[in-house]
Amino acid sequence: MHNEDSFQENDNQEDLVQDSAAQEHAEYEGVSGENSGQEEDYQEITHCGFVAIVGRPNVGKSTLMNHILGQKLSITSRKPQTTRDQILGVKTEGSIQTIYVDTPGLHLGQQKAINRFMNKTATAALKDVDVVLFVIDAERWTDEDESVLQKVQYAQCPVVLVVNKVDNLDEKDELLPKLAALSEKMEFAQIVPISALRNKNLDRLENLVESYIPEGTQYYPEDQITNRSSRFLAAEIVREKITRQLGQEVPYEVAVQIEEFVYEENAIHISALILVERNGQKRILIGDKGEKIKLIGREARIDMENLFQHKVMLNTWVKVRSGWSDDERALASLGYQDS
Repeated sequence: MHNEDSFQENDNQEDLVQDSAAQEHAEYEGVSGENSGQEEDYQEITHCGFVAIVGRPNVGKSTLMNHILGQKLSITSRKPQTTRDQILGVKTEGSIQTIYVDTPGLHLGQQKAINRFMNKTATAALKDVDVVLFVIDAERWTDEDESVLQKVQYAQCPVVLVVNKVDNLDEKDELLPKLAALSEKMEFAQIVPISALRNKNLDRLENLVESYIPEGTQYYPEDQITNRSSRFLAAEIVREKITRQLGQEVPYEVAVQIEEFVYEENAIHISALILVERNGQKRILIGDKGEKIKLIGREARIDMENLFQHKVMLNTWVKVRSGWSDDERALASLGYQDS
């Protein structure tokens, strides 16, 4: 029998193909491997650089990075401000390593500590990068887009305007006049129309980005795809499922903390603490007879098993911690702090 605060997802008994490298570690940072040796008489010239993906909330920044990498790292939903932290996605192809920096959406009008943290994180990503991808929605230009523009125009590197969701335009002949109008806003290095969700024109965008990547030593092994730990990725998956399932019922006053992440008996045992700010939010999150939290846990477990290539035993708790989203010390304790 489950109590109100704790529900365990362990009904999936099928065998999964397991990653032998992962079995040797109790916990690991990203997906990594060892560099191969180099021949003494030849050293390949390598390229490595950072690409900041910036824009207002809900324009498809995380979807863009996920599709470029070919793997889901950043969580997505139709609700704005889903991404809270800066996440690096690493793509290595031959001699070129491109490190994409997915950032929270720059937004206006909200002054809680968590909002200040997200804006500061996004703005900081503009420093010390080799290229900026300024992502906008093809359907509309807003005051928040204008605010982002005011920041990116001071970037000390090429700024590429990425016009996303062009597939949503009712009339395709609308696109060229829109691009012409956007070109008047600042001197962009290039303007590239895309559909991140449908993989439209992403090859062109990637080739353009690679042309700006300077020569340099690669920072990560060729099979590492992120700088984030497995604990972080597990917490983000749970938070995504909460956001997708509950929408505005439980807004962004939700945080997830992984209290246990252990390889044991051919499975990963994960305990996730879900924090909300009010008792009413807790009741909504748990749902009638625990059905909602069990559904969230089930969907999160499936994504975790796909990501970690291991059977996952996921246990979730819901607790109330009033005011956490506007408390600097509480945010720091949950990992929302300057790197």
